[in-house]
Amino acid sequence: MNKYLEYFLIALAFGIILYVGYFWEKALPLPSIEWETKINEEPPVSISTTPLELGNENGTWKFDIAFDTHSGSLDGDPLKSALITDEKGNKFYPIAWEGPGPGGHHREGTLVFNAVKPLPKIVTLKFINVGGIAERSFDWNIE
Repeated sequence: MNKYLEYFLIALAFGIILYVGYFWEKALPLPSIEWETKINEEPPVSISTTPLELGNENGTWKFDIAFDTHSGSLDGDPLKSALITDEKGNKFYPIAWEGPGPGGHHREGTLVFNAVKPLPKIVTLKFINVGGIAERSFDWNIE
């Protein structure tokens, strides 16, 4: 066999292996954590929340939030009523609300925070004075 053909076939095989390996890795889903949904149903407003992104590997932490009521209108600003605390009592405030504006009986969106560093053992999402309830707390163990 021609010496150049042999080198070409070796290079081609190596290239195919690299190509397949690259796209195989891209096709594999990254492991994701399924965080527990927490619900507080104290009337007149029910709040449901699920972490979407939480932990050391994320630059921002995101929570899916749903507010429901059967009386009145959901006019509060989630950016002004929400905060995160860690086990040391440090407070962290949201940087964005990705969802509909005030009004209606149902609002669902994503509440975004800068990631807490260093990573706490427990994170508590709190809502202050929503529906006349002084404080509602939702805890997740991160460890």
